Amino acid sequence: MPTLDDILENVGEFDRFQKQTFFVLCLLSAAFTPVYVGVVFFGFTPEHRCFSPGVAELSQRCGWSLEEQLNHTVPEWGGHGAGFGSRCRRYEVDWNATGVSCTDPLGSLVGNRSSVPLGPCRDGWVYDSPGTSLVTEFNLVCEDSWKLDLFQSAVNAGFFIGSINIGYIADRFGRRFCLLTTILANVVCGILLVFVPTYLWIVILRFLQGLVSKGCWTAGYILVTEVVGPRYRRTVGILYQTAFSVGLLVFDAVAYAIPHWRWLQLTVTLPSCFFLLYYWCLPESPRWLISQGKNDKAMKIVSNMAKKNRKKMPSHFEDIKLEEEDGGKQSPSLIDLVRTPQMRKNTFILMYNW
Repeated sequence: MPTLDDILENVGEFDRFQKQTFFVLCLLSAAFTPVYVGVVFFGFTPEHRCFSPGVAELSQRCGWSLEEQLNHTVPEWGGHGAGFGSRCRRYEVDWNATGVSCTDPLGSLVGNRSSVPLGPCRDGWVYDSPGTSLVTEFNLVCEDSWKLDLFQSAVNAGFFIGSINIGYIADRFGRRFCLLTTILANVVCGILLVFVPTYLWIVILRFLQGLVSKGCWTAGYILVTEVVGPRYRRTVGILYQTAFSVGLLVFDAVAYAIPHWRWLQLTVTLPSCFFLLYYWCLPESPRWLISQGKNDKAMKIVSNMAKKNRKKMPSHFEDIKLEEEDGGKQSPSLIDLVRTPQMRKNTFILMYNW
């Protein structure tokens, strides 16, 4: 009884059918980048300093340049550049007081510059940026800077849980089903991120996005390697990941053109809606169908593959089997990762690499 790999050698290991599947899945891989590295732009932290009431008016009255204003009114400015004191502390003085000197404003207010009290940024911050980010919208700086780390940690936690659970779903219900449901969930979460007004909901949605996105990317990787012949498996696997790198470059360009994080989030999410069209143009993995004992459905996909590749399937290829098993439905389990010496070796090597 022939195996699927035997049949692929006759109907095309990497012909028109596989190339089309490979191309549409590479688009999916490239679109994954905003979820994975989006914090670089969504959470961009521009140069900032405390907002001090009265400083702008005083600067205008005295005719200061921006650099002069910063030297006179921001603690620890100059010398070694901006630090915690200049970004997160302000002088506790009344800049609206009468008689403030334009040449030595602090001296005219308190006498001794070294004894000027410092306090937190009670009135917010001034950001030197033409755009917006999570940082500027929710003031995720100074004592609240940890919240930006939490934003990315939520995604990573979703990746960890999703890689396990959604990988099981892909083995249990099929690669195509897993791919389409996670694409839909990712689109919904991505669009909701644009409109939710609170930081808490942003973190929750970011976690959910991570929960489905990594599993979606992995399901695409599995599918693209299962529809090609053995000789091309390694190549398409590498190129699928290369598409992710290309997506990074495109994402950089889009983020450069759109400096406002909510508009950027919407811009990188809406194209993912087109991936729902994969319902009509993406086949299920025939290899997975075989593992589930659905040989008739697998043979139908293989026949379509031969037709699209303009190849004729030999008449004696009437049935196919698993390479490792003679038949029967397979039940995936996490134990499979360490069941055999070779799998244990592969699992530990990959864990070490990551």
